[in-house]
Amino acid sequence: MSRRKKIVFLLHNAYAIGGTVRTTLNLAAALADHHDVEIASMARHLDEPRFAVDPRVTLVPLVDIRPYSTDLSDPAQARPAADFPAEDKRYRQYSRLTDVRVRAYLSRCGADVVIGTRPGINVYVSRFAPRRALRIGQEHLRHDAHTKQLRKVLARHYRTLDAVVTTTAADAAVYRARMKLPGVRVMSVPNIVPPAGVAPSDCTAPVIAAAGRLARGKRFDLLLEAFAKVAPKEPDWELRVYGGGKQKERLEALIEDLHLTDRAHLMGPHTPIEEEFARASIVVSASDAESFGMTLVEAMRCGVPVVSTDCPLGPAEIITDGTDGRLVPVDDPHALADAILDLTADPDLRRAMGRAALASAHRYDPAPIVTEYERLFTDLRATRLRRTWERESTRARAWLRRRVRAWKRATSAPLRGAGPSDTRLPGAGASNHKQPAA
Repeated sequence: MSRRKKIVFLLHNAYAIGGTVRTTLNLAAALADHHDVEIASMARHLDEPRFAVDPRVTLVPLVDIRPYSTDLSDPAQARPAADFPAEDKRYRQYSRLTDVRVRAYLSRCGADVVIGTRPGINVYVSRFAPRRALRIGQEHLRHDAHTKQLRKVLARHYRTLDAVVTTTAADAAVYRARMKLPGVRVMSVPNIVPPAGVAPSDCTAPVIAAAGRLARGKRFDLLLEAFAKVAPKEPDWELRVYGGGKQKERLEALIEDLHLTDRAHLMGPHTPIEEEFARASIVVSASDAESFGMTLVEAMRCGVPVVSTDCPLGPAEIITDGTDGRLVPVDDPHALADAILDLTADPDLRRAMGRAALASAHRYDPAPIVTEYERLFTDLRATRLRRTWERESTRARAWLRRRVRAWKRATSAPLRGAGPSDTRLPGAGASNHKQPAA
């Protein structure tokens, strides 16, 4: 094990509910076994975090936005952020006060390693993290989920990071192919998903579960369409969807339209979700895209087989089709329904897949993930001079190429104001010019 370090995470809001919050807290707790770990939360809107924070991890809120906070009357809080990129979709949640507080915090944090957890925050890390610290940008969203404008900003700032860490190998490959980052290590490390802390499901309850934000991309509408095909053939089974979001009313209306009011239920948010997954026999994800697929692993931790769309990028790296779950095409309610029916009709298959899922989920134990990060820290420190040379030499060559192209354009362009009279041979005078006497 390497020497004890101070590791700082920058997190959008450690007091909120979300996948990035949960995975950051999991990783911070695991690293706290051997390091001093601190989480700087850009904002604080509640008195206490919604998720439990390991007592060994120090939580530092930077801007307090609770209703009675004096930060709300600070003039800088009313001004737009200047350092946080406007191209990040959460730009309006940041202010000039956030910029100032982040910069001040990073200047005095004394970190050996600074880890950002979303694109705009990674820009903060790139610009303001201590020079002596290793600078790591985590990407919990897919490369292709970012707008073209944001990717352009990130390409410029990510060049000064030491590493970019994605949650899947497929996404790391996309970053390496589409975002040239000389001297920056681009690699994937999956999220930690700790053991569930509940008894595994026996896969006998006639319950199908799903969880996530009620957002368009999660395609709960597709899941309901698929369940409408399952329901007549499996009259004892019900569907429970856990989560909250803007699509709630639309999904409630769809449940009525599909005549599923007694069979499909929107259960609202539930934390920890493992308690509910352990009461189910199948967990389903119908998403169009996933950067990782946290709920899939959480279900597997409960010994429940999972059925998921084979969307980019996470599910195919989590599920072994036919062994611990099923993968089906994206946007195909018939294929999704057929995969669910295969499991509802075969209790032995459900139990076998559930056992395989529980065994497979050990890949996401804290120990192997922490080992990956420890190796990364050691490698980045050992190769820092070489990577800096690679970055600077690449920059110098690019500068030289630009200068050469500019010189060629300048020398190949015709002289300004040149005309036919400028092409006379040297010594040739005008027609009325008198020649000197012999």
